[in-house]
Amino acid sequence: MRGEPSCPKCGGRVRAPGLFADTWQCDAHGTVHPVQPVIPPSVEALEVVVHRTQVPVWMPWPLPVGWLFTGVACAGDDRGGGRATAVACSGPGPLGGMGELILVAEELGVGLGARYAGIDGPDPGPYMSVEKPPQAKVLAAGRPTPLWHVAGAPDDRAVFAGEALGLWVWAVVWPEQSGLLMYDELVLTDLRDAGAELELVPCGALSPRLLEP
Repeated sequence: MRGEPSCPKCGGRVRAPGLFADTWQCDAHGTVHPVQPVIPPSVEALEVVVHRTQVPVWMPWPLPVGWLFTGVACAGDDRGGGRATAVACSGPGPLGGMGELILVAEELGVGLGARYAGIDGPDPGPYMSVEKPPQAKVLAAGRPTPLWHVAGAPDDRAVFAGEALGLWVWAVVWPEQSGLLMYDELVLTDLRDAGAELELVPCGALSPRLLEP
């Protein structure tokens, strides 16, 4: 588990603001919004991210039967607040076995979604055929939200992306066949609006997917 901030685009080490730069810096990507260290999933961990972020914290709610919350990550610092969030959930896959889902909300150019998608980022636009009908739809904050398949991802996962509340929303699902989950019109709730219901979120073990570079 990482104990220090990392680059949202590559997972590498970043330098804190200092004498020569007033922003976080990655050697490969320049100025970035650092991903804060990931801590084990708990209601308290969710509350920390919910209270500091400037972007939605999307979670399927209610969770599909048998699914658990398995971690949260946030890119940003104390000065500017969270600029990207990633929520991991795990449970029975539609075709058997275990499925894993990471939902990312982020501002343009942050690159956290592309990192989990396994593509060159920072944004999904070049990999989406938006002139075609969307391959999936979710209900995000009460609004129908189309998601398009993102091309170029590794074969072990299915990746979808779209726009919700003026920000990118990514859905990355493992294994690839568990992408069928996205055809059930999941209802996504912004946990910033969940209030006391946040305490009802069932927690599982930390998903190693959140820690992958």
